Amino acid sequence: MSARVPINDLGRHWQASEGVVRQAMDRVLERGWFVLGPEVEAFQSEFATYCGVGHCVGVGNGTDALELALRALGCTAADDVVTVANAGMYASAAIRAVGATPRFVDIDPITLTMSPASLSAALQVPARAIVVTHLYGRLADMDSLMAIADAHGIPVIEDCAQAHGASRGGRRAGAWGRLGCFSFYPTKNLGAIGDGGAIVTDDATLAGEVLSLREYGWQGKYRAVRPGGRNSRLDELQAAVLRAKLPLLDGFNARRQAVARRYTAALAHSGCTLPAAADASDVAHLYVLRVRRREALREVLSARGVTTDVHYPVPDYRQSALAGLACCDVSLPDTEQAVSEVMTLPCFPELTSAEADAVIEGVLAGLQDCAEG
Repeated sequence: MSARVPINDLGRHWQASEGVVRQAMDRVLERGWFVLGPEVEAFQSEFATYCGVGHCVGVGNGTDALELALRALGCTAADDVVTVANAGMYASAAIRAVGATPRFVDIDPITLTMSPASLSAALQVPARAIVVTHLYGRLADMDSLMAIADAHGIPVIEDCAQAHGASRGGRRAGAWGRLGCFSFYPTKNLGAIGDGGAIVTDDATLAGEVLSLREYGWQGKYRAVRPGGRNSRLDELQAAVLRAKLPLLDGFNARRQAVARRYTAALAHSGCTLPAAADASDVAHLYVLRVRRREALREVLSARGVTTDVHYPVPDYRQSALAGLACCDVSLPDTEQAVSEVMTLPCFPELTSAEADAVIEGVLAGLQDCAEG
């Protein structure tokens, strides 16, 4: 192929939904109501229904969603919050924003999501909350994790930023824990044309807390009663775009899953560690394989016009932003092994068959070159 294969292509994605998105944007512009209006109200209702929960609150972005969820649960500087360290610092940043301390646990070496055994061991010391990340579009082992959390009486927040629409046993991401947090960053499976986020829950009291916290802690206009409030509102334009794209989400996910299954089948005997074939519990936000000579393979792929990435190369406890915290003095061998090997291949709904073939051919050729080098 002469043109590069991109890791994602938002221009193509825009073209796939341009008609309905333009109509939605025009509707907002013509109405002249841009913040916390009928589009936000309608999206909140529609997305709650899609997720199978009673309430949805739109917020400014996915990290705000995590922070406000923690605040709604009453997390403070005195608290520890259990999470994983291989998911790009998003949960850790939110935990630190409320003043709490992350307590890192290891991952399952196959799914790369939170290890139930590691969580169980960590909860021998009480914690205020648990943030479970559904990484790369794959639902974590929520049956096991929820059983452990419930036995200790500790609430679970789901980080669903990469798992819009993923489900197991008919139960979607966001409907397992006390609160589910979503990002609508443009590259997400359900993406806006800017930043956006949401919190979903079946708990009306928690939903009310988040509604107040997203707008200065108000209880009625200009009456701030809840500490920790801020300005974090999903705007009307983004809500309208998300409403237009929500009915298309399952179709987009199906195309991502088809690409992922194609890779897994074609690379089955390559020697790489591959994700399991994508089913309903994995909406293939990213296709991440594992390979020991990662940088050498990436160089070969780049030379062949295939773009790759690494999600994520540095565990949170080795990030400079957390330097000096006692929580970073941990040994998580499965996390360390994973971050040294993970590599992301192009996987998005508009990827062509020819591009997928080029990726597969590049990986196989690159592995051969690495083996001979």
